[in-house]
Amino acid sequence: MDVYLVDGTYELFRHHFGQPSRLSSQGDEIAATRGVLSTVLTLLEDGVTHLGVATDHVVESFRNDLWPGYKTSAGMPPELLGQFPLVEEALVAMGVKVWPMDELEADDALASAAAVADDDRRVRQVRICTPDKDLAQCVRSERVVQLDRRSATIVDEKGVWDKFGVAPTSIPDWLALVGDSADGFPGLAGWGKRSASQVLARYGSIDAIPDSVSDWEPELRKQVRNAAGLAARLAAERPGALLFRQLATLRVERSLLGGVDELAWSGPSDAFAHTGELLRDRRLSERAATVAAAR
Repeated sequence: MDVYLVDGTYELFRHHFGQPSRLSSQGDEIAATRGVLSTVLTLLEDGVTHLGVATDHVVESFRNDLWPGYKTSAGMPPELLGQFPLVEEALVAMGVKVWPMDELEADDALASAAAVADDDRRVRQVRICTPDKDLAQCVRSERVVQLDRRSATIVDEKGVWDKFGVAPTSIPDWLALVGDSADGFPGLAGWGKRSASQVLARYGSIDAIPDSVSDWEPELRKQVRNAAGLAARLAAERPGALLFRQLATLRVERSLLGGVDELAWSGPSDAFAHTGELLRDRRLSERAATVAAAR
């Protein structure tokens, strides 16, 4: 079997900003929710049998306690925030496994589910459906991959090397050095994508990078622009870099998924028909019923 793990937060944002406004019979914005449900239904129509969706039920997480500048819900459109509970309830009614996260983030749930699925020898491949660079750290050979459904691109371990210049296990270190504006931490001044890739391709992690440039490999000192300045910056700000790596490292909590059998889709509940009426799209429940009847 193949396991599909969907980044519901990414999908909500994508559909909110990419779809025309649609209001429910009660006057609430519902366009993004309709888009997410249609996306999941398309996966099921394409033959997907095991899937789960993770959302940021509360945008703030434990990482906000570690770094004051970490991303928050401040400034997010209220009509988008208001759809998180709606899409979660709708997916549950559809019969889909959902992780509505609060203390942890949706990305942590995806990483956790991927780890559990990877342990199951019945699973042929785990596909994490998001282009989010954080999730690249979960990629394992050709078994656990990222799938960008918009571009129909699969990123396996070789793809991570091609894109970032480092192994998947080094992605948190790479993000710590270059920063992640989407998550709200800056990285270290002077460290760019190329220099971070060059150094981490050799040393693997921030911990293994020598403080003094004189201890770097001679060939690496020649390759990396301003190697002395970068080494000095890291030596002076290593605690900050390690904090940023902690922010970028996804937390694996295996208790979030008891096993891949929890991801098997067996059809919508009776409540999903009401969901279609609420969202003013009866085709959603019709599509779900058709897929369920064909299995």
